[in-house]
Amino acid sequence: MHFFRHYIPANILLLFLAEVACLILSVYAGVAVRFLDSNTLIPASLQPLFPKALVFASVMIVVMSALGLYTRDWMAGIWYAILRLIASFVVGLVIMGLVFYLFPDLLLGRGAFLLSFWIALAGMMLTRYLFFKWSDIDMLKQRVLVLGTGSRAAKVEAMLQASGRAKQLQIVGYLPLQGTHHYVEHSRVLNEQATLTEIVKKYDIGEIVIAIRDRRSGGLPVAELLDCKLNGISVIELSTFFERENGQLQLESLNASWVILSDGFRQEVTRDVVKRVFDLIAGAGLMLASLPIMLVTAALIVMESSGPIFYRQERVGHHGKSFTILKFRSMRTDAEQDGKPKWAGQNDDRVTRVGRVIRKIRVDELPQVFNVLTGHMSFVGPRPERPFFVDQLAQQIPYYNTRHSVKPGITGWAQVRYAYGASVEDAVEKLQYDLYYVKNHSLFMDIMVLFQTAQVVLWGKGAR
Repeated sequence: MHFFRHYIPANILLLFLAEVACLILSVYAGVAVRFLDSNTLIPASLQPLFPKALVFASVMIVVMSALGLYTRDWMAGIWYAILRLIASFVVGLVIMGLVFYLFPDLLLGRGAFLLSFWIALAGMMLTRYLFFKWSDIDMLKQRVLVLGTGSRAAKVEAMLQASGRAKQLQIVGYLPLQGTHHYVEHSRVLNEQATLTEIVKKYDIGEIVIAIRDRRSGGLPVAELLDCKLNGISVIELSTFFERENGQLQLESLNASWVILSDGFRQEVTRDVVKRVFDLIAGAGLMLASLPIMLVTAALIVMESSGPIFYRQERVGHHGKSFTILKFRSMRTDAEQDGKPKWAGQNDDRVTRVGRVIRKIRVDELPQVFNVLTGHMSFVGPRPERPFFVDQLAQQIPYYNTRHSVKPGITGWAQVRYAYGASVEDAVEKLQYDLYYVKNHSLFMDIMVLFQTAQVVLWGKGAR
């Protein structure tokens, strides 16, 4: 579903709504069981009950989102989901204790709350299990036909497997329209002599993906595609398919006309103002909340090695203008003694002991809140690169400078979707996610990225 300019898998949205309902109903069920012997199931002292149930549901949903239970990879395994669900409830129990202490009017009573808590946990486990099993039922999967058997078409199923979306879509096969060389498995090629309309009916196709590069030679059955669309069959470009299913714009399937004519890549004054207000509020809040952590980090850096606490470095920002980024120093002062910029590698020996820890939990990025408050950066956006690397990458990668059409961010869509980048190949992968953000960014997406950033920090994904 296209929700606030961002694609959200329908199964995740349905799971989210089902679990919100489950959490709210569990409070009613817990109170009802607790006071089963009384004259009324919900005592007057707990009325109105709905606001209390809504607070409980909101706290649990926020915690579960931060622990990655509403990302595309939640279906990596049932035990993956259950373990994170248990961790969410442990954290939620602590937070609810704090909420009850600060707001006594929300207190349900120890017995009623604990009953609600255990009912909610059991209900959520059952819901997750049913959704997990439901995803394996073939009759509920969207049946997809890919037009083309070339190199671009060959990436479709590999992408679905990598993104975890193979459980929601079923690629019925690939229909060759041009040429004789197939890049997909020959067993997956549909050697049908019938018309496209007949093939769609025969295989009960729900969606057609056009994965043909050259369409000027008349090889594309335009009339039949139009007939399919008029009969309720979804027909989409490969670029749109990758955007929807993997949250990225694949460079290999991208062309300038699609970028120009697509519904996106717009820069609007209203959106910029909303984003700036959000940055100021979130930046001020983060600075106050993280001040003790920053003071401790600064002290540890001073204790471990001589040199500056902060690391200042030139980066390329909005519209290609350079600015000075501020970070906690995590490497030796002679990390680039030859004067040549270098990518940070896995287990980089230039990183100090304190630096290794603060990089792992992303504390080294906290001083960038000052860059946000001064307007050089945003909370969410493409990560700014050094001019040396930007010049190199812009020459090697098409559309690279497009990422500079929005402000760079402390965190970004590429950071929560892909591991740390330390090569040109990594830069290509991250650019594909950055392009998706540039095309679709909104306040809703920024908030969603912040929730997923919490998951990245908690689980230490991609840090070097």
